[in-house]
Amino acid sequence: MAFEEVCPDRIDLIHKNYRKLCNLLVDVEEWGQVVIISMLTRYARTQFTSPWKEGAMFDENNEKAFYDSDSEEKKGQMEEKPYIMDPDHRLLLRNTKPLLQSRNTAVVMSVAQLYWHLAPKHEVSIVTKSLVRLLRSHREVQYIVLQNIATMSIQRKGMFEPFMKSFYVRSTDATHIKTLKLEILTNLANEANISTILREFQTYVKSQDKAFAAATIQAIGRCATNISEVTDTCLSGLVLLLSNRDETVVAESVVVIKKLLQTQPTQHSEIIKHMAKLFDNITVPMARASILWLIGEYCERVPKIAPDVLRKMAKTFTAEEDIVKLQTVNLAAKLYLTNSKQTKLLTQYILNLGKYDQNYDIRDRTRFIRQLIVPSEKSGALNKYARRILLAPKPAPVLESAFKDRDRFQLGTLSHSLNIKATGYHELSDWPAVAPDQSVRNVEVIEPVKEWAPKVGKAKQSKSDDKFYSDDEDEKEEEGSESSGSEDSSSSSSGSSSEESGSDSEEESSESEKTSSDSGKSSSGSEKSSSESELEQKKKKKTKKAPQKKSKPTAADSDSDENGNGPVAQASSSSAESSSGSETDSEDDSDSDSPAPQKKTDTKTKPKVAVKSRKEVSLLDLDDFSPAPTNTPKSSVFSPSLLSDLEGLSLSSISPTMQVTTPSFGPVKTYELLHHMTGKGLSAKYHFPRQPCLYQPSMVAVQVILTNNSDHSLEEIHIGDRSPASLNIHCFNTIERLEQETSVTVSMGIDFSDSTQAANFQLCTKEDQFSVSIQPAVGELLMPSSMTEQDFCKEQGKLQGMNETSATITMATANASSPAISKQVLSVANVGVVSSSQNDFSRFAGRTVSSGALVLVSLERKESSTALLTINTEKSVMASMLLRDLKQALAQA
Repeated sequence: MAFEEVCPDRIDLIHKNYRKLCNLLVDVEEWGQVVIISMLTRYARTQFTSPWKEGAMFDENNEKAFYDSDSEEKKGQMEEKPYIMDPDHRLLLRNTKPLLQSRNTAVVMSVAQLYWHLAPKHEVSIVTKSLVRLLRSHREVQYIVLQNIATMSIQRKGMFEPFMKSFYVRSTDATHIKTLKLEILTNLANEANISTILREFQTYVKSQDKAFAAATIQAIGRCATNISEVTDTCLSGLVLLLSNRDETVVAESVVVIKKLLQTQPTQHSEIIKHMAKLFDNITVPMARASILWLIGEYCERVPKIAPDVLRKMAKTFTAEEDIVKLQTVNLAAKLYLTNSKQTKLLTQYILNLGKYDQNYDIRDRTRFIRQLIVPSEKSGALNKYARRILLAPKPAPVLESAFKDRDRFQLGTLSHSLNIKATGYHELSDWPAVAPDQSVRNVEVIEPVKEWAPKVGKAKQSKSDDKFYSDDEDEKEEEGSESSGSEDSSSSSSGSSSEESGSDSEEESSESEKTSSDSGKSSSGSEKSSSESELEQKKKKKTKKAPQKKSKPTAADSDSDENGNGPVAQASSSSAESSSGSETDSEDDSDSDSPAPQKKTDTKTKPKVAVKSRKEVSLLDLDDFSPAPTNTPKSSVFSPSLLSDLEGLSLSSISPTMQVTTPSFGPVKTYELLHHMTGKGLSAKYHFPRQPCLYQPSMVAVQVILTNNSDHSLEEIHIGDRSPASLNIHCFNTIERLEQETSVTVSMGIDFSDSTQAANFQLCTKEDQFSVSIQPAVGELLMPSSMTEQDFCKEQGKLQGMNETSATITMATANASSPAISKQVLSVANVGVVSSSQNDFSRFAGRTVSSGALVLVSLERKESSTALLTINTEKSVMASMLLRDLKQALAQA
């Protein structure tokens, strides 16, 4: 993926890795296979010759031809040379073929496009069954696959003819799926199967989906144009459709008939006569206008019918639609030029009607036609060319597939789907005339020199080489080698320390692991406390298979154990640990002090590295995240390359840096739930305490204050029916008795499902029932989340595009400072403040209570009291509502 984005044109970087990529292709994860296949497709088009040469003979097994070692072969080079596929070309085709059985539709589509663009023509058909299999998937997948099949079927009909029934339209298909299947059936039509396809089309024309029925009529017209044997049959069927009740079908039929008649200028008269007979019964304006155009265009072939149609139109001219009137004027002008004796008076009458029509287009057209066809002194020389202008021969329209020109794009790409070049699209290059040197893909095998590898270097090399496969195997090997008696294996350049002995390897391994992660202390007083505290934590942790950071100056805040049991805190800061002195002292008392002197000696060797790592460590209680202890010790020797790979790795669903915290600001806004007049003395108010709900994590906590303002006590106050019935509410316990002039505060929990829709329920007493509703502000549906600025930017990068809502706002002068902004934002939304290193940025983070979706709010202050407010979340509706509320709050002084 990085290669495709950074340097897609650097083909030379692939040469040495080409064969390795081909052989590893089946073992790569599915989305990696898609990227690699796309990259190798473009590579192959630049390195191999075309297998599509006319009359090419395949002779892949001829070794003499391959090595060019026979003198007779050299003598015959002037003759037609058989095509010999490059072994690397064949390697790519052979290793991608098994991926046609992949369960991932994108992989199958990638292999199909590779064979389409690279394989010999007689081998492309092996992808047909796999593509047809994908048609059983979801409609989104069907749409893309059918688009690619439509392009393929134009050039190679034989590929999909045996599977023609797979493209029959089903009643449950969506319109765009039906249209694509119709396109493919039209492409597959030939003399052998046209009768079957036309019977299928007859059913489609009767469909209730009018857009699909209209597309079917166009398909019938294409079949009639491409296959001359069925042209007359299709024309007859289309003429019958002119009597259809649906105006869409009639209009499309007339348009298609008009196109077909233009392609056959000698067979017009009978069909035009039939259409003229049906003219009185056709009411669709577009269809009537098309028939008038046909009669006027070929008026010389129907000299008796055309004047009679004009006579009928003169009677109803004023009641016709504008498009029909325009074609009537054109018909009158053409008949005036070809048959003026019969139509002169009719033409003058229609031109007079058009001269005073309400539509100015018709008035203008009438004046233009009058000056063009009626000779006068003002008309000038234009009258001489009237016949050439109005009766000029029109070119016949070409009925082509909409997918005919899509083959210029690579199959399976966004550009092919949209039929327009998209951003980031890389065109496939043409095949080279002469194949480049294939020796550039040869890789020399260099034997490692064992005698030059010292122990420490050997351990580090094997670590970096094998980390791709397994960390556990490497660590076990290192434990075995180190516990056998190699005591002098520390290296200051790698920043690792592994002083272990065979007699006490487990305890010494724990110490060395702690030494490598702890980079030094600043004072002698804090050294002992910190080292002993870390010893306690490492002993708890040494059986958890948790890789620790060593000498990286910018270490991640948290790590994750390999078992996926959640985050494990990395406590390597003496200054941070001193803030929790009581905890470390208590742990220190319960532990053995024997390893401490040795540790102090080790940690003093690296005092400078610890200064940087000390700032980026978060303190978490390891007991909260400790999994069940196991008896598998972990080695502490890690190479820097492995540490860089493991840095920031977290197998938990929620990072420790994004834990939900208590709100830093708690404004109390009280809302009226029930007025004492409406409630017959019972009044109720509610507010959101912005605390986690005790009853259920997905609920929003609500506190209700009930007050008895009546002159008597109220009994059995409780929650009654709720609306909707599926509303999840944790009701407060029934209040048996509430004396007069007294109040009581009760807690409720309501699951709003991340929606501001009101929760309606009944507040009941022993005698009455009152309908009330609680409608939360969007900011109350959130809970604060604590994270670092780095994690904020990382998560914000994942929520771009459709998940981002932003606006430029104007803030009040009093809200220009960061504390004022935080106060206003926190008054609107229950979010946490993210510390920012930039003065002009304010960041806030939270999660929705119900679904836990991340909500990120950032405010970038600009000049003249303006700011860019951006909200990133998957909940786009909540984002727009929150943006509106924040905009109002920041605009207020």
